[in-house]
Amino acid sequence: MIAATIPRLIDRLPAVRGEMRADVPLHRISWFRVGGSAEVLFEPADRDDLAAFLATHSAEVPVTVLGTCSNVIIRDGGIDGVVVRLGRGFTSIKIAGTMVHAGAGAADKIVARMACEASVAGLEFLVGVPGTIGGGVRMNAGAYKREFADVITSIEVLDTAGNVQELSGNNLGFAYRHSTLPEGWICTGATLVGESGDYDEIDARMHEIVQAREISQPIRARTGGSTFANPASGAKAWQLIDQAGCRGLAIGDAQVSEQHCNFLINRGKASATDLETLGETVRERVRETSGVTLEWEIRRLGKPAGERP
Repeated sequence: MIAATIPRLIDRLPAVRGEMRADVPLHRISWFRVGGSAEVLFEPADRDDLAAFLATHSAEVPVTVLGTCSNVIIRDGGIDGVVVRLGRGFTSIKIAGTMVHAGAGAADKIVARMACEASVAGLEFLVGVPGTIGGGVRMNAGAYKREFADVITSIEVLDTAGNVQELSGNNLGFAYRHSTLPEGWICTGATLVGESGDYDEIDARMHEIVQAREISQPIRARTGGSTFANPASGAKAWQLIDQAGCRGLAIGDAQVSEQHCNFLINRGKASATDLETLGETVRERVRETSGVTLEWEIRRLGKPAGERP
């Protein structure tokens, strides 16, 4: 008797207008340059394409959304189900007065630059936030004493059934590196508000932020941004890590940056397991020395190498 062959996931998914591929290596798009493959990678053509997919795909198939992969560790076993990557169809930026509407796939630094070109002040901090608008909304990203909660007036989302909804920024439960956007809902765009400003002053402020990052952060290394959120006590994560003697600590090619010890870096051949193990080692040492349990700010997605679906 010949055993029945189970169709691949990609062959059981609804038709789409965008690009859908099976077994796509994700380390190529990860800032850390680590991680396994997506069982299926879906890059929707636009919002309607994504909405139609969500409305018709099986709810039993997990869906994971990725942006620029700037703030994630993708585990070595890859990600089961469908990985949605918001690409060109979600990168539009339109400015009317001091209101900026940006697609969820628009890079934060590009939004900052276009706001500057339109003499819209108040969004300069975005040039110091690695990632995209959608990811920034989800985690209330921020830098240099400003965060998304300060500038978001509304967002457009798709719920798990593909229905389009508009949510006010006041209803997103923004807190430090947190929002209450329901799990599984996908932000497709956001409206941000700034204020009228002077181009030269805005440009100068952005230059200051870029220079400050160059000096203080390992931005040219294979990294993923701030690893741990600052504790609610007001302490700085990097100071607790430094006090625990973890500056420069390494496991294989994964290392705590000596330049800024709230950054992990891949020195060349680190695996996702190396990076995550290093992060957990840092958390344990900080807990032992200060009594503080650091919370991950970087998302860890997928399954370890060798783990069965």
